[in-house]
Amino acid sequence: SEPANGRPWAPPVDILETENDLVLKADVPGVDLKDIDIQVENATLTLKGERKFETHEGAKEGYHRIERSYGSFVRCFSLPETVDAEKVTAEYTNGVLTVTMQKKELAKPRSIKVQLT
Repeated sequence: SEPANGRPWAPPVDILETENDLVLKADVPGVDLKDIDIQVENATLTLKGERKFETHEGAKEGYHRIERSYGSFVRCFSLPETVDAEKVTAEYTNGVLTVTMQKKELAKPRSIKVQLT
């Protein structure tokens, strides 16, 4: 049986930029890796998934409180042109999904040495 809270939910994310990468971290505890879908298309990163509601055996009286959100979620993020859509990797550790998007070579900062004359 599904919980009656019916609240839409979306995992919170952090997005940070390093010299070589754009990195997105999403909190998705309780979401099975097989229920997560990541797509990069037309300069948009789409993160989809579902946290399924599980009833526990032995909980004869049922739940006293349901505060966690369940069900499907979708998050979409516009990507800068500097991201190489062919070089995107994802890792899932301790309930945190980390999506690493490499920058194109041209987008990386270059140090220019000033010559003394």
